[in-house]
Amino acid sequence: MKKPGMVLLAATEVLLMAVSAQAQKPAVQGYGRAVVTILPKHSQELPVAVRSGEVRIKVDGKQARITGWTPLRGANTQTQLVLLIDDSARQSLGTQWSYIKNFVEEMPHHTQMAIAYMEYGRAVLSGPLSSNPAVVLRGLHIPANFAYGNASPYFCLSNLAKHWPSQNRAARRVVLMITDGVDEYYLRYNPEDPYVLAAIHDSVRAGLIVYALYWRNRGFVDGTGYGSYDGQSLLEEVTQATGGENFWIGIGDPVTFSPFFRELRTDLAHQYELRFAAPHISKPGVEYLHLKVIAPAVKIITPQKVYVRAAS
Repeated sequence: MKKPGMVLLAATEVLLMAVSAQAQKPAVQGYGRAVVTILPKHSQELPVAVRSGEVRIKVDGKQARITGWTPLRGANTQTQLVLLIDDSARQSLGTQWSYIKNFVEEMPHHTQMAIAYMEYGRAVLSGPLSSNPAVVLRGLHIPANFAYGNASPYFCLSNLAKHWPSQNRAARRVVLMITDGVDEYYLRYNPEDPYVLAAIHDSVRAGLIVYALYWRNRGFVDGTGYGSYDGQSLLEEVTQATGGENFWIGIGDPVTFSPFFRELRTDLAHQYELRFAAPHISKPGVEYLHLKVIAPAVKIITPQKVYVRAAS
């Protein structure tokens, strides 16, 4: 029979060997990419050129290394944009048709666009991605205007993220949602709404930059405080997580989409693609991103979350 002291000594030796082996494993890093918007603080100022040496980032609270910092400008920048319209929206949305048409027609010629509608939890594309405005606008029609027909705008966004109409991962992927933001499956404001969190996760994983424009839906909810404020708060949560913006003016529909479309075009003209190497995280997944720019007089719009993949 072994003595207790000998058993303890053997167990200690095994534990030390395991710790030593673990320490000798090479550090494995993840990698990822994000799109960052950097604007002058005052619109009359010239655009600010920011160098990678002026940028500091942390991923999951740990210092990360920048491996790429590329301005997304010019004809060589590939951009894909899906205009995701809530099919439950009130038909008064038709008053914005001329502004939507102008927006599509005025986008740079190298931008591919498509129109999709939120229907029963899906994003139903009206046509393929195209750089021809006439082709894109063929799919524009008045919403069906049936109450709760979208199921949830967040179901539809998740569906679009999982079935993006292109396999080109090099292109910048942008979504502009036109909706009230109300989650019919979770009719109380909660920043931990599981369907909103799922939409954020799916969007970040697919590399989407989500923007939102508020327009009321048909149904009694939009006449309540929930529809006016809480739905927009959920849209704010999604856009901040993905690096986009939520365009809204408070209670009620905007008179015109024109200034918001102009602001979106300005954002797209002042973006950088950030590539980074991050300290190893147990498995690939969505992590928090913190970015700081050491440059005066700039406004930064950065995604709160990024998808980190395992290094090959």
